[in-house]
Amino acid sequence: MIENQVLVVMGVSGSGKTTIAKAVAERLGWPFQEGDDLHPPENVAKMHAGTPLTDADRAPWLAAIAAWIDARLAAGEPGVVTCSALKHAYREVLVGKRAHVRVVYLHADKAVIAKRLADRKGHFMPPSLLDSQFATLQEPTPDEHALTVEVAGEVSETVDAVMKALDDRKGPVTPTPTPPATLPRPASTADAASLSSTAPPPWR
Repeated sequence: MIENQVLVVMGVSGSGKTTIAKAVAERLGWPFQEGDDLHPPENVAKMHAGTPLTDADRAPWLAAIAAWIDARLAAGEPGVVTCSALKHAYREVLVGKRAHVRVVYLHADKAVIAKRLADRKGHFMPPSLLDSQFATLQEPTPDEHALTVEVAGEVSETVDAVMKALDDRKGPVTPTPTPPATLPRPASTADAASLSSTAPPPWR
């Protein structure tokens, strides 16, 4: 396992990104960043209202997560960050040509996710947005070298599966060249920097 790699834990809402990513980070002794904490307030308000985000809404959020990843890599430090990263273009922003960034895709059937969302309390994503999430989802393709892990079992089982997958995939990723992402970008780097300093909202 490469010690200074950054893991991007992705999946639809309800797949357990935060729970699994935190547990993996604790197991490895690596820093953890909740990607949702980097959403601008306007995005949070939209999600509370049940309004799907547009690519323009997501652009500064993805830029802020990418900045966190780059800071870890520049310091030669590992890390674990969560991000739904549902589209290939979103993952291109986060991974791109970064050899030491690996995507961990938490996969689950729609029925499993629906039950989890129905049981969840204190989270901004209402179950009504489940269809939108799955309609948007573009599962990682082989050229993305993602680690796909099923999440139907217990948390400990999923964490064990992630750890085993990491051990089985030693070495840095060699990204396959892809066309440039077409997502809108923030007006300036200052915009993305300001997002990183925004106090996290009082929810999970």
